[in-house]
Formats: sequence, C-alpha cells, structure tokens
Amino acid sequence: MSDAPPRILYLNTDLDLIGPRELAPLVRELESHDIFPLGEPQRGFDGDWYITLETKTCCSEPAESIEVLLNAIESARGEAEVLWRECKKRELNIGYDCGDEPWAFNNGLSSALLARMAKVGVSLRITIYPQRPPANSDPGAQ
Repeated sequence: MSDAPPRILYLNTDLDLIGPRELAPLVRELESHDIFPLGEPQRGFDGDWYITLETKTCCSEPAESIEVLLNAIESARGEAEVLWRECKKRELNIGYDCGDEPWAFNNGLSSALLARMAKVGVSLRITIYPQRPPANSDPGAQ
C-alpha cells in the first residue's frame, strides 16, 4: 500500500450525442475509425436517441483524443454525416480523476483544434471525478 497522495489524472474524452432518430449508421461510421460506443444507442422517454462513445485506445492528453474523434467526425459522409448534423447534442466531455498532486496540473487545446471543434458544431464539457476509497475497502474492518 502506498502513502503517496492521489494524483490528478486525465481519464478520457467521451463523445455524447443526442439525435432525433436512430444513430446506428453514425455509430458504425465512427466504429470504423476506432471510436466505440459505451453501450447501445438508447431511445429516451422524449423520443430522442442517446449514445456515448470514446476512442478505443486511451491518449495521454485530451487534445490527442479530441483529434482522433474529430478526424472520424470530419470524414463522415452520406447518412452518417446527415445524422451528425441532425444531432441536438454533440458534446466532447473531458474526464479527470481528482487528486492532491501535482501542485499544478493543466492540459491545453490549441486554437486550431478549437476551430475544428467549432466547425463541426461540437461543444465542450469537463467532468472532474472526486477521489473515492477503493471499492474493496471496508472502513469498519479491523
């Protein structure tokens, strides 16, 4: 067991989509670029379709994963491109684990990458997950 303080850590970047109709053709197109759904597209009570996807291989910084995601989105043609444009929500969600170290932590996105995001109409969200005790720890154990 290590007494080192927990570290701030970039986890991944999700692509969250909400569309007015079934998103399977778009999902298949993204899968051909090694971007995979975290589950099956789901139809919500509102009638819209929901899906979250992420890159198959993890990257060390958000800019890397966003570039992979944008490359796939920009190459979409036909029905996949139409579905992309119809989506009500097109959002990149950068996830981090919180920690106490290092003292300062940052990741950056270049203006060129931000311009590409704007061009395809994708928004940005950042999610920070709190530190939690390990799932197998029992605070009452002696």
